[in-house]
Amino acid sequence: MIEVPVHAQGINDTPAFSVDTANLKRNIVGVWGLVSYKVEDKETGKMIDAMGSSPRGRVIFTPDGWVAFNLEGSNRQPAKTDEDRAHLMKTLVAYIGRYRVEGNQWVTSVQTAWAPEWVGTEQRRTISIDGENAKVITPWRKMPNWDSGKLSRSIIEFKRIQ
Repeated sequence: MIEVPVHAQGINDTPAFSVDTANLKRNIVGVWGLVSYKVEDKETGKMIDAMGSSPRGRVIFTPDGWVAFNLEGSNRQPAKTDEDRAHLMKTLVAYIGRYRVEGNQWVTSVQTAWAPEWVGTEQRRTISIDGENAKVITPWRKMPNWDSGKLSRSIIEFKRIQ
């Protein structure tokens, strides 16, 4: 296991971890498959199964500092109407950019994204890797996809594919 939780909160109330940054830089590289995607509502503590019971997706970290995300909710079907297309956006997270590792976090400088407001921003994620499994926690923020504009954070699990 690369990171060990401690009883402190990190940036934006994201759990802090003690971490070996050099190991994280090495171990983050690869292809990761999405296992689960939950969202926690800050006000109520309620957990939202934002992507359903069988989400799919990949995150790819290259050794030279690129990251690409494409995460999709369960049972997506081709759109037949504009309303269908709008609904599909609520079960998608996709972006690409350059990343760097800072302590127990990676920071992506977003160059392209499913949500235009993310382009040109930095997205910070806390990650712990345990063997072939990774747990990712986002900072508290308002997501364009869910929780009606309330503060929430995502708790995402991945399994290494390559």
